[in-house]
Formats: sequence, structure tokens, C-alpha cells
Amino acid sequence: MTKLGLTTAAALMASTAAFAQVETRSVTFENEGATLSGTLYLPEGHDGSALPTVVVTGAWTSVEEQMPSVYAREMVERGFAAFTFDFRGWGKSGDLPQNVRFVESPAAKTSDIRAAFEFVSTLPEVDAARINGLGICASAGYMVDAVSGNERVDRIGLVAPWLQNAELVEAVYGGSDGVAGLINISQAAEQAGGQIIPAAGPEGAEGVLMPIGGYYYEEDRGAIPAYDNKWNNAGWEGWLTYYPADHADRLSQPLAIVHSESAAIPQGVRSFLEGFAGEATLQMLEDVTQFDFYDNPEDVSRAADTMADHFNG
Repeated sequence: MTKLGLTTAAALMASTAAFAQVETRSVTFENEGATLSGTLYLPEGHDGSALPTVVVTGAWTSVEEQMPSVYAREMVERGFAAFTFDFRGWGKSGDLPQNVRFVESPAAKTSDIRAAFEFVSTLPEVDAARINGLGICASAGYMVDAVSGNERVDRIGLVAPWLQNAELVEAVYGGSDGVAGLINISQAAEQAGGQIIPAAGPEGAEGVLMPIGGYYYEEDRGAIPAYDNKWNNAGWEGWLTYYPADHADRLSQPLAIVHSESAAIPQGVRSFLEGFAGEATLQMLEDVTQFDFYDNPEDVSRAADTMADHFNG
């Protein structure tokens, strides 16, 4: 039976230290014929010894300079090395044909995470026996699949995980008719060699993946110069038929989840945990939105504290 440990918000509020100075090193690694660009985060002046390490991945359409970088720095503050990267077809790893650029492909992104684990295990600054995975939002499912059966990975953490199943897909995307319509759009876009639209826009905008304003649209938050702000409609079918909430039985490593009833599809977490037989810690924060988990300092700090405790377990 899954054991759920609850960490109190009061205990997490005690962590208010400023960021430690961080050194970064840009690197590249290969996967399935693509060259991926990544960043290794280390404490400033690090002596070269091997550190426990966290591979951090972000929300759909994101690049490493967004929420992955935020959590990577938090992990360094807490004594870890951290590694982030751009998935193939996104950000600095985007040198691919248009039909596969900006495609939210669960299979490709899961494979890229596996390759990242393999790559970091070869770095001298990384303790290969203490490599952990931290997936945020959409990449939580990819992280689960990349960690499952992977002996390189010690523990896994998920922050604001988007863990969908068939029922949730229909609830979010307009029922069975809405899902079927998006899959038709996906197939037509793929046949056309890709159809790229803006990923983010103001509330109510037409022809935009996320016409909701907020994080991805605000320049002082996620709308940074490095963000592609692109979505390829050819990716809809792969995304809508991907059900990571059903994948809990694949995972054996200890798990920690931080989420909120005010964030996206918390029912997916409940469904996932019903199928998970391993060691689990669940922390549900009150009144924290999905975007708050990406960059609100207090909420990020609380989530990072829980993850550091878990990875040190």
C-alpha cells in the first residue's frame, strides 16, 4: 500500500535563505540523431567532487531557462548539482525539420530525459549513485516513464504534475467530440508537414494554444526571449492519447509529489497514487495555482524544500 507522508507548511516556511552563488556550464549531448543543449548547475567555487544531482524538466512548450532553471538553482541552494536541457525541437535544441519542431511528443521527450540521465552519469561532478529526477507539470508524466525501470535514477519528484488519463483528457479538451476534433487537426497538420501556431497569447486570443495570458504571456515571468512561444498542431494526437496517470505501476523508485487543489487536474495525482504501490510523499499546498508553482518565490521554495528532503532520504 502507498504510504503518504505530509510535510507541514509551517516547517517549510522556515527555509528563507537567499540563493547560493551558482556556476553554470553549457553542454551538449546526443539522442536519436539530435543534438540537445543543456546546462549543469553547481555551487560557485565547487571543488570538483561528485554531488548528488537532480535532472529538472519543465512544463509543455517550455525551455530550460523558464521553470527548470528556477528549480535547478533551488536545488543548488540545497546542496545538489542540477541539470536542465532543451528537448529536441525546442529552444537551443531546435535544429530539426519543421514537421518535428515544437511537437509536444511524450515519446520523444521521455527518450530525451533518459538520454539526459545517461549523460549526467558520466560527468565527474555528478555522484552517479545519487541521480534524481524532478518533473514539473506536463513533463511529470515523461519523468515517470523515463525513471521507470531505470537503474541510474535513485528517486523521483513531481511538482504540480499534469497526470492525465482518458477521462481527464475528455474533461479538459471538450469531451469525446472535442478530442476527436483535435486529433483530426493533428493528423491534417502532420500530413501538411507541420502547422505551427503561437503557444501563448492574451486572454481570449484566437488561433493560440493558451489564450489565457499569465505566465507564458508576461515578459517578467515566462515570456522571456529564450521562449519559443510555438506549438505544432501535429502534436495533438500524441498528447491526447498519452495517459501517464495510468503508469504508476511502472514506477518503483521512491516518489514525492507537491501539488494543490487550486492547481491543474489534482484528480490526476489521486488517480496515479491509487495505482502506485511504492513509497510516496504527498504534500498538498493550499491556494497555489499552477503558474504559482513555476515562479512564485514562496511556493517554489516550499516545493523545493520538500524535494530536497526527499532526494536526501
